[in-house]
Amino acid sequence: MQCTHLIRLMKDWYLHVKEETMAPARMMQFAERHIGHCEVCRQDSGLAEEIEKIRDFVLPESKIPKAEREEEEATPEISPDEEEGVARDEDEDEDFANDFEEDDEV
Repeated sequence: MQCTHLIRLMKDWYLHVKEETMAPARMMQFAERHIGHCEVCRQDSGLAEEIEKIRDFVLPESKIPKAEREEEEATPEISPDEEEGVARDEDEDEDFANDFEEDDEV
């Protein structure tokens, strides 16, 4: 990170995040806005990698954009045919339906 102004701003914003007076996602929005307008930041070739490291450190898992989370933790879907031990008991369904009908009679 070559921009001293961005370094100072990030430190200041991070203090606000630690004090819970600023959301981490908002901090990253401010950083991106600064980078978009700052000539020094636009010329810094390693800045994108550093910003990603900061983003991973600052943002909680729930605030990382869903597309990025899905890439990291792609889990296979289980179709109903593949599920084991989850057979429905028709008698239970019938009992539930009968209970429901008894409640209607009140």
